[in-house]
Amino acid sequence: MKAAADLGKDSITSLVFRLAIPAMIAQFVNVLYSIIDRMYIGHIPGNGTLALAGVGVCGPIVTLLSSFGTLVGLGGSILLSIRLGEKNFKKAQQILANSFLLLCCFSLLLTIGFLLCKDALLMWFGASEITFPYANTYMTIYTAGTFFALMAAGLNYFINCQGFPMAGMATVLIGAVSNILLDPLFIFVFHMDVAGAAIATVISQMASCAFALRFLFGKKVHVRITFGQYEWSVIRRILYLGLSPFLILATDSILLIVMNTVLQKYGGPSQGDMLITCATIVQSYMLMITSPMIGISGGTQAIISYNYGAKQTKRVKKAEWTILKLMLSFTALMFVVSRFIPQYFVRLFTSTPEYLDFSVWGIRVFTMMIIPLSFQYVFVDGLTALERTKTALSLSIFRKSLYVAGTILLPLFFSAKSAFYAEPLADIVSAVISSIFFLLILDKHLTRREQMVVS
Repeated sequence: MKAAADLGKDSITSLVFRLAIPAMIAQFVNVLYSIIDRMYIGHIPGNGTLALAGVGVCGPIVTLLSSFGTLVGLGGSILLSIRLGEKNFKKAQQILANSFLLLCCFSLLLTIGFLLCKDALLMWFGASEITFPYANTYMTIYTAGTFFALMAAGLNYFINCQGFPMAGMATVLIGAVSNILLDPLFIFVFHMDVAGAAIATVISQMASCAFALRFLFGKKVHVRITFGQYEWSVIRRILYLGLSPFLILATDSILLIVMNTVLQKYGGPSQGDMLITCATIVQSYMLMITSPMIGISGGTQAIISYNYGAKQTKRVKKAEWTILKLMLSFTALMFVVSRFIPQYFVRLFTSTPEYLDFSVWGIRVFTMMIIPLSFQYVFVDGLTALERTKTALSLSIFRKSLYVAGTILLPLFFSAKSAFYAEPLADIVSAVISSIFFLLILDKHLTRREQMVVS
């Protein structure tokens, strides 16, 4: 494993690329694995379509579970990076110890809670009498492995924030590659169908978790996992800083429910199902863009937090603008790709001409404002890294609210398909608002940091 990046001394441009590229790859592979996973399930002989529908119902619940790993991991890693910038290794160790305790507690509580409530949750998220058995089988096994899922997701942030992006990428790749290899074995060779897919997922998460634990208990990292020094004020601060990204992830399932409900209502019996199917394809395509974007803005937060803690405000500013340039380059590339070749992606899901044409149209609409969205991602995550959680959360909620409002209101005045324009509308307006707030806040906030006396 390569030596850790020096977040306080290495070239900012070099650091951004060293942290962003592995994080982008990890996020992309994660999305790719979930798509391949569903392709395997969809090809189960005899009942593949029903199995896929059942597992699809579990998607928002799985996202909700994993978001608790982000709540602790991102909140704790930002605090840890700041303390490392201050050279306060004792406090940094305390933060990791409290974060590890939180991940253990959440794992236990969520496992018990979801096993008790899963039947009601599955029906609420759209399971029917026919698809419920498949959803129930998958969710029961997956929930039993919650500990490994949360640990792998949460601990990976503490690997990245200490300057080991390749190890962080390895944590994700181990799980993703293992799942891709194990899925066909358990589904088709052992004839375990949906249960096999869930078991393969849990085993893969166990492998990721084992790697992350071994790395953070090892001697390579600056701050290792220890036990003790538990303090409620530290736990509260971790949860506070992680609240914004947690709510962003946790509410994604609500957005999907709203979109599907609106399309079904206004599309009617003739077009409702077609619109929902196409929206699912479009949203899958968007994940291929937004997940690497999360890799860029989220994977580089440690640079901002570390130098903020070290009061190297010039490096903080340079990091922000370098991250933005990289993000703009990526989104510009994906904007061009979305204009000319989205049909090749859509054909992975459907060959029906009507579905193909509408999905291609939907992709081009959804990505109309993908370049301005770069400002939203970089500035909101930057504010989170600078401990401006309330501001970041307000800007995130504003974008989500605008998206929901557009999805509901546009079809009232136009056709059902006008709901697709809610995405670019929310993207451009939120990008402008976030940019204004960020530019007004940044200098004043950094000046206060320079004048602060660190205890």
